[in-house]
Amino acid sequence: MINQYMEWLHGHEKRMFIWCNHTIRHTSLDRIFGLLTHIGGATFTILFTLSMALFAPSAWGTAGWQSMAALTASHIIAAIIKKKIQRPRPYLVLPQTKVGRNPLKDHSFPSGHTTAIFSIITPFLFVSHSLTFILIPLALNVGLSRIYMGLHYPSDCIAGCLLGTFSALFMVGLIH
Repeated sequence: MINQYMEWLHGHEKRMFIWCNHTIRHTSLDRIFGLLTHIGGATFTILFTLSMALFAPSAWGTAGWQSMAALTASHIIAAIIKKKIQRPRPYLVLPQTKVGRNPLKDHSFPSGHTTAIFSIITPFLFVSHSLTFILIPLALNVGLSRIYMGLHYPSDCIAGCLLGTFSALFMVGLIH
């Protein structure tokens, strides 16, 4: 019963991946997602959180420190999970996957970029609720870009979203 459910779930995930990686393909999306994906990368997330922590006033600076702590904690947890699960990236398993230049070769689960973006945006949602309408769609599109670019399955990005969000919520409760 469990095996049948897992096969069914994997089949649906594979179809969602192929839809995102093949069906919605467009040169404009290639450029947009190519830029958006870097917002979840190490360079942007570290520079952003450190800049906010050091230079932003009061509540914004606190959110920067919370984001930095959440980014650090979630990165360590994601690295441990990647080493334990060792899920190959989709482009290594699915031969028809469209992938950009220099694809990552480490493990796929969970998505580090998605983990990072959700870990850094979450504390700022507590500072200004109106940012929710900008930051959550931005973070979701970073996750979508990872699937679009052939680097992650949808469940990798969902796990990254949850890991980043819960790490940040923990840090918001810990650092105030």
